Amino acid sequence: MKKVNVTINGIQVYVPADYTILQAAREVHIDIPTLCFLKDVNEMGCCRMCVVEVKGSKTLQAACVHPVKEGMEVLTHSAKVMKARKATLELILSNHDGDCQTCTRSWMDCELQVLANKLSVDTIRFQGNPKERLPIDEGISIVRNNNKCILCRRCVSACKKIQTVSVIDTINRGYSTVIGSPFEMPLGETPCVNCGQCINACPVAALAERNQTQEVWDMITDPDLHVIVQTAPAVRAALGEEFRMGIGHAVTGKMATALKMMGFDKVLDTDTGADLTIMEEGTELINRIQNGGTLPLITSCSPGWIKFCEHNFPDLLDNLSTCKSPHMMFGAILKTYYAEKEGIDPDKIRVVSIMPCTAKKFEAQRPEMECDGQRDVDVVLTTRELARMIYDAGIDFVNLGDSDFDDPFGNASGAGVIFGTTGGVMEAALRTVYEVVTGEQTDSIDYEQVRGLEGIKIATIKIGDLEVRAAAAHGLGNARKLLEAVRAGEQFHFIEIMACPGGCINGGGQPLWNSSVRSWRNIRQERAAALYSEDKNSHIRKSHNNPSIKKLYKEFLGAPCEEKSHHLLHTHYNARGYYED
Repeated sequence: MKKVNVTINGIQVYVPADYTILQAAREVHIDIPTLCFLKDVNEMGCCRMCVVEVKGSKTLQAACVHPVKEGMEVLTHSAKVMKARKATLELILSNHDGDCQTCTRSWMDCELQVLANKLSVDTIRFQGNPKERLPIDEGISIVRNNNKCILCRRCVSACKKIQTVSVIDTINRGYSTVIGSPFEMPLGETPCVNCGQCINACPVAALAERNQTQEVWDMITDPDLHVIVQTAPAVRAALGEEFRMGIGHAVTGKMATALKMMGFDKVLDTDTGADLTIMEEGTELINRIQNGGTLPLITSCSPGWIKFCEHNFPDLLDNLSTCKSPHMMFGAILKTYYAEKEGIDPDKIRVVSIMPCTAKKFEAQRPEMECDGQRDVDVVLTTRELARMIYDAGIDFVNLGDSDFDDPFGNASGAGVIFGTTGGVMEAALRTVYEVVTGEQTDSIDYEQVRGLEGIKIATIKIGDLEVRAAAAHGLGNARKLLEAVRAGEQFHFIEIMACPGGCINGGGQPLWNSSVRSWRNIRQERAAALYSEDKNSHIRKSHNNPSIKKLYKEFLGAPCEEKSHHLLHTHYNARGYYED
């Protein structure tokens, strides 16, 4: 890689020739403020917060997009630069909705407030032209409030460039510019997949998940209800971040303790549902391979991916596994098997799922996700919503002791834990499929070929006499590329797709980080490492060896993919047009 000499604030630095000024400044520990910038997502220099002086240039330059070159001299914090940045920020603030006291982003992670503090903006000199207050788009999963939007376009880039869903973009021009959807439709009436990557990208609170915490408090305090909470694997790898415990630090035991203190009647692990999914999906894969079924089998755990498929690849719906996602399967079991064993009226049971995912809120309301008149799951909360509830309850999360998940299901397998990261569903399935097909036990269960953050991973795995060609894609842009290859004739037996880049660990309901952290630190990798570590230290690392799962099939379900399990644990999906009915 060719390198060039650059002088920044009098300090010489030798950096790759493809660097921007922003990247070069980081090499000498100079922090240039940004707002619209989000590395690999939105790099367009439209907010002008990162402007710098470049010797020989008559105008200030945006450091996030301006390339370095040999001999360049840069001033990042001159009087001229500081004056321009402060004026720009004041202009943005002059037209920003100022209800900061009640804003969900104000307490920790509003990038606009962070910048105001950094630049010592304690008064706003400019009076903005008051706009007519825009209606708030309150969807099942995502709430969009354009009154708080600062037009950074990070959400647009996440939706269009990363996810290739493209249901939001800039509308109108000049002072009338807003971020909107086609024909000003609510997001719920567009092909939005509810993945929430727009929320993760937003620096303020123009986008947020639908807050359902009060619904859950009302359930907990109702003496007539038996309220069960289940937590997805990716939650434990990120919840601690909301309490500033660091990135990539699993807080499984503290989380279980907090949930018990909050008043839930049972605290259970969705990983048990993941183990159940592997039994059903692994059997489905074997049946399709051996009996000439539709291949490739494509995983169905990610509801954002499912809706994306319904809109964009309806011709591949038969390839989808008919399995419900893990928390939906578990919900169905809790309202049947568990209710029967505990002697509880299913009508009195409420199942609350703590998920890293905003799309799960939509999934829980789908008509396909009920059985015999019972909703599988009643409410879905994100990791962020759980953190708010813990704060509301006055629980000192950092200093909590550890506790276990409740019986009768107890702790699940390590295979269930890795469901939370890209490649994890496939790896968990292969651990079970290998032993079912070959009849042999093996300790070689770490399928490194499907791990990592490469957008599309392809591997051929030998299982007895069978060579299984598998692929895993994460992020819907990568999914689109892979499925176009399938349409073009490329052959696979098994495909895992997760809607969010990195998988559930980077779901739309996970803790938010400012771009100053997210752009330069591999948060996905650190969260994934926490899950792989928990898997490695698990006593049980294969789904079919989970005693709770063995007991469930023996006492209630019979065998995977047979009549009873198919009735409770499987579903179907339908093609969708551009407009929602």
